[in-house]
Amino acid sequence: MRTVVVIPARFSSSRYPGKPLVELLGRPMILWVADVAAKAVTAENVYVATEDQRIASVVTAAGYNAVMTSSNALTGTDRLAEAAEKIDADIYINVQGDEPLVDAGDIIKIADCKQANMDMVVNGFSWLSNLEDPANVNIPKVITTESNRLVYMSRTPLPGFKDAANKPEGYRKQVCIYAFTKEELERFARFGRKSVLEQSEDIEILRFLELETDVLMVETRPGSLAVDVPEDVAPVEAALRARQH
Repeated sequence: MRTVVVIPARFSSSRYPGKPLVELLGRPMILWVADVAAKAVTAENVYVATEDQRIASVVTAAGYNAVMTSSNALTGTDRLAEAAEKIDADIYINVQGDEPLVDAGDIIKIADCKQANMDMVVNGFSWLSNLEDPANVNIPKVITTESNRLVYMSRTPLPGFKDAANKPEGYRKQVCIYAFTKEELERFARFGRKSVLEQSEDIEILRFLELETDVLMVETRPGSLAVDVPEDVAPVEAALRARQH
């Protein structure tokens, strides 16, 4: 089976335009992510899906593959579906272009799980730390069955409880590493719009619930940091610097 990593990278981010090319320790962020992906699947199997030639040029100059996609993709997964039409593979791993601290071992773990469960979408999760607030709307909370099949994700703290004695011992959050087949991506894109729940929560994986596609959640390492706004650059650079020593 051929497994590829596809990294959606949009230049025209509303909160941080040009974010994929922001420099972290003197190197564009998208290349930090591609380097980690290459450790998991080798460089020739790493693709960056983008709507902007500036990003494509940086990626190809570094020896990675760029795939041009439209400027109006609804979500990163829709952009991935566009790219998959041009890439021949059995498994497509979506790794976020704004998480340079993603772990190569987790990418491999998700890929291996997908290979053993080709009839399910695979997604990562980790447990919230004591420093993270379950009420933070920027953290999608994960609800699964006891066999780790996704029931729902929400911006609100879930699972809920009626009696304080039944408060959950901990909360799980989504880790944005996903694994799909081409057919799953095609079905996702053919839906043609964001589902009602997806639109409300702003969590694209929820569209698969409308498609009655099982999603298997796999535990990954905690601690990845994303660059969402300019203020995130300094702590991410500090973490990268610490990892180098």
